[in-house]
Amino acid sequence: MSSEIRLHPEWLQALGAEFEQPYMKALKAFLRERKAAGATIYPPGDLIFNALDSTPPSTVRVVILGQDPYHGPGQAHGLCFSVRPGVRVPPSLVNIFKELHADIGFRIPRHGCLQPWAENGVLLLNAVLTVERGEPGAHQGKGWERFTDRVVDVVNDGERPVVFMLWGAQAQRKGANIDRGRHRVLTAPHPSPLSAHRGFFGCRHFSKANRWLEEQGMTPVDWSLPETM
Repeated sequence: MSSEIRLHPEWLQALGAEFEQPYMKALKAFLRERKAAGATIYPPGDLIFNALDSTPPSTVRVVILGQDPYHGPGQAHGLCFSVRPGVRVPPSLVNIFKELHADIGFRIPRHGCLQPWAENGVLLLNAVLTVERGEPGAHQGKGWERFTDRVVDVVNDGERPVVFMLWGAQAQRKGANIDRGRHRVLTAPHPSPLSAHRGFFGCRHFSKANRWLEEQGMTPVDWSLPETM
């Protein structure tokens, strides 16, 4: 973490105290040490909190939980499953797009940038917010999980009901304490090629989410993406 970090004021108000906790100070020291040792850390410092900066609590309608950022050059930009424009669409996102097309007739774009979703009330939150080049899972167990648990708590305790999409065992464990009496929790296998055929395909989470939001008197999510970015 660095002085470049951007974080929406609503999240700063909700989570500011976390940055003073010993675990976050230890995480900051760890990241500083890894950078000093020559490690390439993704995403860049100013995008580590992109999910929170792009989707303040007052706008959240849907939460999608991911795991780690992508660990290849130029991929990660702080939103789970999303890659920057011009980067090859990863297999899990290819499958998400396939399910969107089958579910709601989604037009599959030529890119994998989900920034428009983030700016439209979809919190695209990874459990761990940094990784090292070519080293998947390198920053697991360093404190990010506790921080992102607090993010989930803030949404869970918020004034508005939201939809949580929990894909795969890790996401489902992270969402175990969500108040299912207030929120809509949709679960399915992870969309990776290893598991998508076990029930992610056909889950129809996107139409289910919008139908439920409308039943709550809320505006449904516009899942469409521009053809190019």
